[in-house]
Amino acid sequence: MTQSTVTLTPKDFKSEVKPTWCPGCGDFGVLNSVYNTLATLKLPPDETVVVSGIGCSSRLPHFVKTFGFHSVHGRALPVAQGLKMARPDLTVVAVGGDGDLFSIGAGHLVHAALRNIDITVVVMDNEIYGLTKGQTSPTSPTGHTTKSTPYGLLASQFNPIATALSLNVSFVARGFSSKPKELATLIEQGINHHGFSFIHALSPCPTFYNTMDVWKTNVTPIPADHDSHNRFKAMELAMETERPFVGLFYQDERQTMDQAAHQLQNQAKEFDLDKYMARYA
Repeated sequence: MTQSTVTLTPKDFKSEVKPTWCPGCGDFGVLNSVYNTLATLKLPPDETVVVSGIGCSSRLPHFVKTFGFHSVHGRALPVAQGLKMARPDLTVVAVGGDGDLFSIGAGHLVHAALRNIDITVVVMDNEIYGLTKGQTSPTSPTGHTTKSTPYGLLASQFNPIATALSLNVSFVARGFSSKPKELATLIEQGINHHGFSFIHALSPCPTFYNTMDVWKTNVTPIPADHDSHNRFKAMELAMETERPFVGLFYQDERQTMDQAAHQLQNQAKEFDLDKYMARYA
């Protein structure tokens, strides 16, 4: 990752497009965390790409002065992975919401985890579909009532952290939009991590399902003595859903697919086709 010698501030990463979220939306806190992270890491805007899908949170690339790609619903991760494979010199960050990444885009989370491509994904989870006016999402609690589920949601509630850990994602963390400094630290750690980084950001929707007061009351920092290299202990923390833990759950440095692919590419340059075909003469 290239470091710039130019002094950058969060303002340097603000585009001319003003955020259009509802007043009080948690995504404002996530956006500020992104600004601060990019400035802290001194990432050159022309060497940084923010990719999104569709949804309220997926508007974020418009508000950041870097390269951006606003893809279709649920497809932020395939685009981000393709970018990193083609341009390993770029810093690639994917953003989206719980509906975008855990519903239509859920299958891509599996592939990104198994490939361990060096990208960072920040999921802004409000446990509701905000852009389409309040339908339940995969992370909505069982029994939740909306206009589309007047008798209560019958499905089970999706557990993002437990799912990421079960897929052996190499960096798993959770932050809270009302604690932007702590969230910025996690995003910074995720970008610095060599591998697929999954950051679950609790980001309340004040319009359709306001969980701000509940999360402010129940969100709990991960114990200071937690061993972030122990995936089984991390899973125990992930299964606590009544008082969601925030912080770094798990981290494991291992070879990334983009590294392995480019090593293979270099080996291929030395491949002797005539010598290989002589085996069949």
